[in-house]
Amino acid sequence: MKRKINVVTLGCSKNLVDSEHLMAQLERQNLEVVHDSNDPAARTVVINTCGFIGDAKEESINTILSFAEARTRGDIDHLFVMGCLSERYRDELAAEIPEVDRMFGVRDLADVVRAVGAEYRTELAGERRLTTPSHYAYLKISEGCNWGCGYCAIPLIRGRHVSVPMEALVAEAEGLAARGVKELIVIAQDTTYYGLDLYGRRALADLLRRLCRIDGIEWVRLHYAYPAHFPDEVIDLLRDEPKMCPYLDIPLQHVADSQLKAMRRGIDGAGTRALVRRLREQVPGIAIRTTLIVGYPGESEADFAELLDFVREMRFERLGVFAYCEEEGTHSALHLQDDIPEEEKQRRVDAVMSLQREISLGNNRGRVGRTEPVIIDRAEGDYYVGRTRHDSPEVDDEVLVSSPEPLAPGTILSVRITGADDYDLYGTPAGE
Repeated sequence: MKRKINVVTLGCSKNLVDSEHLMAQLERQNLEVVHDSNDPAARTVVINTCGFIGDAKEESINTILSFAEARTRGDIDHLFVMGCLSERYRDELAAEIPEVDRMFGVRDLADVVRAVGAEYRTELAGERRLTTPSHYAYLKISEGCNWGCGYCAIPLIRGRHVSVPMEALVAEAEGLAARGVKELIVIAQDTTYYGLDLYGRRALADLLRRLCRIDGIEWVRLHYAYPAHFPDEVIDLLRDEPKMCPYLDIPLQHVADSQLKAMRRGIDGAGTRALVRRLREQVPGIAIRTTLIVGYPGESEADFAELLDFVREMRFERLGVFAYCEEEGTHSALHLQDDIPEEEKQRRVDAVMSLQREISLGNNRGRVGRTEPVIIDRAEGDYYVGRTRHDSPEVDDEVLVSSPEPLAPGTILSVRITGADDYDLYGTPAGE
């Protein structure tokens, strides 16, 4: 009987891709792998941790402790920890949780493979065991980040930006398409930086063009773009390439000059506004997803009021907001005073999200009566649940489709939008 290994993934989609590469290595070497499982037959557990913000670190620590207790009881035989948290706190975790056999960092995939009893094979580097539904997959195009934003620990954890060679990415995407993947979600800490280290220029547009030429790939979606020095070629591609979803995930974080400077974002408020307007003007119908930070050191009432006005003016289709949380070792933790009370931070979060709910409802109601392409993700209750080209999985709106005919996951069909909530749409197949 094959030895069974449970890989537990915490954190972001970039972590998920790392776990998928790990699982592919193990499965190709006569090991059985389960993901995020409670299977008692999985006597070896590998936890891929997140160490980005306080809540994520707490979740990672609690997960490790839970499996450490399982090892003490004899329910599992081996426990390994990898990823961002163990990259940052390897020695501390090893001292506090001796039940863990070994701790690994973010660049130690080959060592993890060997630790669980397999041989790392370089020819399998692009292989994936998909954990997403079979019709979409994330494609991680680079590792690390060079920006050094004041609040962000990612460069401390993941290091400087390293692009994956274009040929390797195209080969990986072709393999995914051959397995039935129709939607590629392109991710990195900053996708727009892609290629500078390898080719001496921003090569994201070239990569996206090649991905769009792959047979079987119908939608290509772009996440995590940095606003400073945003490449015009990418805007042109979002407008002109039929396979590119008219969608952009671009964390802006703030709009007040003083805050952007304190955050070390490399762009001012005028440049931020100009970029959003340019995207709106040059890519008709684009859906912009952004994230904001409130309660950053020194954020005045005037700064926050400017941010609210910005949200009200730009009417972002998708928006998330975070209360600032000090991360040790970052510029803001070392040089700025966390001077906004937690209650005030939460008030500002609530104010932004209250405004965004109104905007989202208005935007969604404006789509009622339209017919839009929808990709079906799953069946749930009385509905088939899907997404438009304006929506990424897990984080964005869903379309609840009523259909008398069965709709298989991965089906792309035209849907007439018949109703709208704050964050959901309702529809029926066009022509019914």
